Amino acid sequence: MNALNKEAVGATYSIDSMRHAQAKTWDAIRALAPLIKPGMRESEARALGKQVLEDLDTQRIWHPLLLRFGANTLKTFGERAKEDLVLGENDIFFIDMGAVWQGHEGDAGETFTTGNDPQMIACAAAAQTLFEVVQARWQQGRVTGLELYTYAEEQAQAMGWKLNLDIKGHRVSDFPHSVHKGGDLGDFDLEPNAGLWILEIQIAHPTLPYGAFFEDLLA
Repeated sequence: MNALNKEAVGATYSIDSMRHAQAKTWDAIRALAPLIKPGMRESEARALGKQVLEDLDTQRIWHPLLLRFGANTLKTFGERAKEDLVLGENDIFFIDMGAVWQGHEGDAGETFTTGNDPQMIACAAAAQTLFEVVQARWQQGRVTGLELYTYAEEQAQAMGWKLNLDIKGHRVSDFPHSVHKGGDLGDFDLEPNAGLWILEIQIAHPTLPYGAFFEDLLA
């Protein structure tokens, strides 16, 4: 498939609507995160998340709402959690939310911590920092999606974290983007355009059984 087809959009596509959908997705994450407390199970947090999305008048979910606690933060989007983990007093969790507003797909994710474990706090912060470093490289231009993830891996290593290269970003668009089958950002061999790609960063602690996640729209 050529690059034009990989970045194809539907007749209703608007970058302003993409940005609106992304902003609403972040509103939902900001509303949900404070509601997630120690003692809560992942399944209970997902139920809260669905209610938050309903309250914000989302049109629909376009990918399942994902909540990962503790060791489950190492799992990729497609991996099923074997346990419905309970969030601890000193713990780490992330939210990955994909919903539709104005017919366009929002997709965002962020990691949070409970308590005061310094390594967990550092891990959560590192995922966002790495995202920002890689995004800044994209903003400079003349870089392919493939090169972005090579750069992300190098930067993660320099920061002391391990990048999960099974997660390499993906297309979004007016709903449903899947008809265009754009593939992963990390496999895209041309410069990615704004408003079409989600940059995903998932890192693992080098020795402890948890990680962190951050994603946002390159726009």
